[in-house]
Amino acid sequence: MAVPARKTSKSRKRNRRGHIKLQTPGLAPCPNCGELRVSHRVCPSCGYYDGKQVLDVKSK
Repeated sequence: MAVPARKTSKSRKRNRRGHIKLQTPGLAPCPNCGELRVSHRVCPSCGYYDGKQVLDVKSK
């Protein structure tokens, strides 16, 4: 069985894991109300998706 000759340093390990991180969601403005929302989801502020009323959102 292969055994590493030396301990993997912290910098080498962190360099290899540089792509493992949190990503920001893709936000796009709602075409109906202009509020930022996640793409391909119902707008939480107005309830519209693809130009149609999907949810009945109560306004404050």
